[in-house]
Amino acid sequence: MNFRRFSLISVPYLWLFILFLVPFGIVFKISLSDYAISIPPYTPTLDLTEGWAGFKAFLSALDFENYVFLTEDDLYWKAYLSSLKIAVFATALTLLVSFPIAYGMANAPDEWRPTLMMLVILPFWTSFLIRVYAWMGILSQEGFLNQFLMGIGIISDPLIILNTNWAVYIGIIYTYCPFMILPIYATLEKLDPSLNEAAVDLGCSRTSSFWLVTLPLAKPGVIAGCFLVFIPALGEFVIPSLLGGSRTLMIGKVLYEEFFANRDWPVASAVAVVLLLILIIPIVMYQRNQQKMMEAEQ
Repeated sequence: MNFRRFSLISVPYLWLFILFLVPFGIVFKISLSDYAISIPPYTPTLDLTEGWAGFKAFLSALDFENYVFLTEDDLYWKAYLSSLKIAVFATALTLLVSFPIAYGMANAPDEWRPTLMMLVILPFWTSFLIRVYAWMGILSQEGFLNQFLMGIGIISDPLIILNTNWAVYIGIIYTYCPFMILPIYATLEKLDPSLNEAAVDLGCSRTSSFWLVTLPLAKPGVIAGCFLVFIPALGEFVIPSLLGGSRTLMIGKVLYEEFFANRDWPVASAVAVVLLLILIIPIVMYQRNQQKMMEAEQ
């Protein structure tokens, strides 16, 4: 029995070790290496083929010059701060857009809910890259949005949206809206409607009962949705590259350029390690929130 329990528990840990810890160890090892004009473009400071002697040589020559370089160059810390700002603002906008949709789905008739759920998930049936490219056509100066607004007379000159941060926000909101809608909808669907009716009977208006009853009870779904949007948005690369252009500074773009344009793998690996350490904080917070939700349901 103990062996069966151990086998069951060891599967996710083995998966985590193979697909997370081993790649992270390789990236961390490269981040401690020195840049070189070769293939691969770095000189490893740790040579496992030399055994214990190679490990002692690694310890004696250990330095964190690539991480020190990140603190000395303004580009990197500005990219981290810019990514945090864009991710936080985009998450807030996604919440503002997604909560009314989730609320409407939760209060829709039972026969309509599967259809509404399918409409939310439907964009995932199309390639992510194709959807982002479609927004390039929509937001460009000659795109559908400007043509529509000028056609109905709202604007006389085309708006400049593409290659700005607003285009990035639109892309993130559109892409990650389902990740915000679904956990909020799952929470609101379980709420007892009689709680709002009781609040109204006690003198609250519909608006007051929403703020005092519905919104606090929806907090677990809101927190889960915010984490599910913020974590991938922080390291996003495709959306800022295609919609934001060269003026949008995000750490995902910097990471790509260091790897493939500059071919400075040690510095790029250091950037990736720091980004992962930053992401660990919301990931741990998200896991704790999920654990609290599971304990509350039991």
